[in-house]
Parts: sequence; C-alpha cells; structure tokens
Amino acid sequence: MIAYAVWLYYRFNLSHRDIEDLLAERGIIVTRESIRLWCIKFGAIYTRRLKRKHRGYGDTFFIDKGFVKINGKQRYLWRALDQDGEVVDVYLQAKRNGAAAKRFFRRLLRSHGGEPRRIVTDKLRSYGVSHRELMSETIHSTSQYENNRAEQSHEATRVRERGMRRFKSMRQAQRFVTAHAAVQNLFNLGRHLVRAQHYRNLRVSAFNEWSRAVA
Repeated sequence: MIAYAVWLYYRFNLSHRDIEDLLAERGIIVTRESIRLWCIKFGAIYTRRLKRKHRGYGDTFFIDKGFVKINGKQRYLWRALDQDGEVVDVYLQAKRNGAAAKRFFRRLLRSHGGEPRRIVTDKLRSYGVSHRELMSETIHSTSQYENNRAEQSHEATRVRERGMRRFKSMRQAQRFVTAHAAVQNLFNLGRHLVRAQHYRNLRVSAFNEWSRAVA
C-alpha cells in the first residue's frame, strides 16, 4: 500500500488528497498527512535503490537550468539528460554563476563515473569555464536549438510545481525533484517510438524493477 501511494505521487500529477481518495475508493482509509510522510521517507529510500540498480547513462549530456520561485526568491534548477532522455542529475542551487556550474559538473562526473564524450549547453559563460576546468577532454557544443530537449524537460517539474502550489523550501524541492527524476527514468519508455506490444513488454519490465526496489 505504501509503495503504491508513493508510486502514484511521483509518477502522476496527483496531490496527497487525490491519493487519499484513490485509496479510500479501494477501502483503504489513510490520512493525507500519512501519505505525505510516506512520500518523504520511502520516496528517498526507493530513489536510492533505483539509482543503485540503474543500467547507466549515455555518453552525451544535454545540460540546462530552469527557474523556480521558492518563498518569493528565484532559484535555479540545474538538469542534465542523456541522449535517451534519461535524467542524469537534477540539482537546485541559489545561483547560476561559475561556482554553481562547477558544483553541478562535479555531481555529473560522480553520477557518470567519468567524463561524458560530449555535452550540449546554451551559451552561458559558466558552462565554458566549468568545461575547461573539469571536462577538458569532453566535446562541448553550444549550437542554437540543439539543447531544446533539456529546456523542454523542465516542463514536467513546472506542472508539478503548479499542482503543489509552489515548493515551500529548497530542501523540499530537491527531495521531490530527485525522486521524481528516478521514477521518470524508470518509466521513460518512449511510448511514441515503439510498437504497442514492445511498449507493454517494457512496461512489465519497469514494474518488475519497481517491485524489486520497494520490496
């Protein structure tokens, strides 16, 4: 029941109240506050397990930063995707300067276990400095429109942010986007790219992996 509630929250654009009603329809009576606490505690546990079992990322990273408002202040959500649309890392920071870029690049190196073959960014100068100092052997592309997939990837977070009536703190936001990315990666099945039967097989594999993570 807990695993199902956590999956609903991070997989779909549902509030804790929505999940409370869905469970009640099945005869399971639980408060929205209990569901919120489950998502905080078990979401982090399941995320760590999913990351440990992740099959690895591609060799090209698309990097971009989005903007979120937290308590009236603008914060920056740094995000990196590989060529298959898998979220390599997502990290919330207060600034978008050179130090923030280097901090994010170091996280990427840890996540990937080394330098990627190629990175794609916009023309923010902080990227260039971080690339030269931390990924000098990596090809760095800043061609116009090439980074559209990274820019568009923020939309899912914006949808959830609106549904949650904005994030309340940086800690809460980081906790949510980390778990959301892990679940998104698992169920990122490219439905529009494969035949229906292949998609169903992939979905079964994703559910089996989720079951192992929450066991």
